[in-house]
Amino acid sequence: MRLPSYSFRRRSFLALALVVATACSREQPAIDPELAQTIAAIKAIDHHAHPVRPTAPGEAADMEFDALPVDHLEPQSDPARQRATSALVTAAHTKLFGTRSRDDVKREQGANYATWLLDQMGIETMFGNRVAMGPGLPTSRFQWVPFADALLFPLGTAQLIQNPDQAAFFPLEDKLLKRYFTESGLTAKPATLTEYLEKVVKTTLERHKAAGALAEKYELAYLRTLAIGNPSRAEAERAYAGQGDYTALQDYIFRYIALECGRLGMAIHIHVAHGGGGYFNVSWANPMLLEPLLNDPTLRKTTFVMIHAGWPWTREITPLLTKPNAYVDFSEQTAFDTPHNVAEALRGWLAYVPEKVMFATDAYPFSEALGWEEAGLIAADAAREALGRALTGMMRDGEITRERAVELATMVMRDNAKQLYHLK
Repeated sequence: MRLPSYSFRRRSFLALALVVATACSREQPAIDPELAQTIAAIKAIDHHAHPVRPTAPGEAADMEFDALPVDHLEPQSDPARQRATSALVTAAHTKLFGTRSRDDVKREQGANYATWLLDQMGIETMFGNRVAMGPGLPTSRFQWVPFADALLFPLGTAQLIQNPDQAAFFPLEDKLLKRYFTESGLTAKPATLTEYLEKVVKTTLERHKAAGALAEKYELAYLRTLAIGNPSRAEAERAYAGQGDYTALQDYIFRYIALECGRLGMAIHIHVAHGGGGYFNVSWANPMLLEPLLNDPTLRKTTFVMIHAGWPWTREITPLLTKPNAYVDFSEQTAFDTPHNVAEALRGWLAYVPEKVMFATDAYPFSEALGWEEAGLIAADAAREALGRALTGMMRDGEITRERAVELATMVMRDNAKQLYHLK
């Protein structure tokens, strides 16, 4: 009798495996139902978002939700999940507002609108990455994270523009630096680097700290590479006087800010991931570029949080988390990527250094259709699903118990941030 060929046997085996896998998937949902309920009930701390302040009738629209807003740039190829035509966007809008318009609910909620939204998302506290806070964003529910990028460019930015996106961004940094000058009681650039560091940089950081800021945020990868050198004071002073390398001056100021933040008990938040705009240089945002900072003994008292989890370098971030001052949040990923893909990255981090991982949404007003409201809800729901998928897989593979899965879920959704920032 002639035996079936190898190719026939292989096809038969694969067909049988597919049947078994399908049957198993029917018996075992992607997320353990009990664990899903537990995760859904956790009142989260959103480590990174851009909430928009509700404004009164006749008041100008709030534009302080970002130092570098991306909604006015040249068109780019948006991720499918974030397009106005996405079923996710429509579903999120309906879940939040039903058959009413967003404006109707805004008028109904008034000054309570932003806190009402947090309740819809299951978020207890949101870190507002904004130029300034203000009415409608109460400190009982919103924590402040301002921007530090503008402080790196005391010599102006016109000479640094390389593309149309930066032509829009750099003038905004100039404008913010002028604001920091004014708030520091100055009308012009100080004559020396020492004066600039003392009268502008240090004063601004201390003012932010006194106003409740938990960290300083860098969007630096939109402007230049995250490769921060370690120039001498003499090099920085020559550059400040217009006789040296401007990049060296920026690097020196960055390290000065990092040291000051460590002294003040403030973290450094850094955008490490792809970014908005068709000219964004993805290679500039590689988290591995931060390793010299994380390995610098003089900066070990400064906490660095890698915002957006470094996509597409999510695996590379994992070993960086062994650095005692390195943390990560997975904001933004849950907005543009699927829970399945985010779960794979999460599982790697949770198996390695779980106390370093934090939930965040990156709720942002991307467009008229995808406001910070819809973006926040989509990201919050996707994050809970991704976390549930990751922990369920770990449970089923015998890596953790159910009790440990619940503990890890609580850590990621709130306790890690609570401990890092000493929140009550």
